Amino acid sequence: MNKKSLPPTYFDEVYAANADPWSFESSDYERAKYAATLDALPRPHYDKVFEIGCSIGVLTAQLAARCEHLLAVDVAQAAVSRTKARCADLPQVDVQCMQVPGELPAGDFDLILLSEVGYYWSPDDLRRALDWMFSALRSGGHLVLVHWTPVVADYPLTGDEVHDIASRQAGGQGWRHPLGLHDEHYRIDVFEAPSAVQAPSAA
Repeated sequence: MNKKSLPPTYFDEVYAANADPWSFESSDYERAKYAATLDALPRPHYDKVFEIGCSIGVLTAQLAARCEHLLAVDVAQAAVSRTKARCADLPQVDVQCMQVPGELPAGDFDLILLSEVGYYWSPDDLRRALDWMFSALRSGGHLVLVHWTPVVADYPLTGDEVHDIASRQAGGQGWRHPLGLHDEHYRIDVFEAPSAVQAPSAA
């Protein structure tokens, strides 16, 4: 069976029914997972960061303290509006409505965060997105994946499938894997881009 990515209308309906559909603002589980996500970042501060699937911006606002510039995107306009309001006093945060991987930003990044998004994509769209992420990260940059692992019937992929696909692609390109955390309900994986090899100086 050919699995398809969930369309933007799916998320429009979810946010129309509930302004905080996954209880990001009130859940102790989400609060602990956000803390684990930030603890997993290998560097204390990043110059240029891309967050895919910011939702209503609860993690975005916390991540902003670790960034010089943060581009946060979501496919749902309602979520983007909530994130803009939450981060209005954070000038380093730029929030846009964007459907990855069909739409992608220009430039490169030191950190890309894919949190609770990959399982909404088809396997083909996930691989396409990962290929772009690997090419868009600067030398020594980090790709951080965070996903709920129990099966959700609506979703094309499970969190484990997302991380396993990413691990295979990263390994095939020579990326390091400095962290792999398996919680009871979620996984966090950190991948590091190979550092540029400098040519030897002339004698």
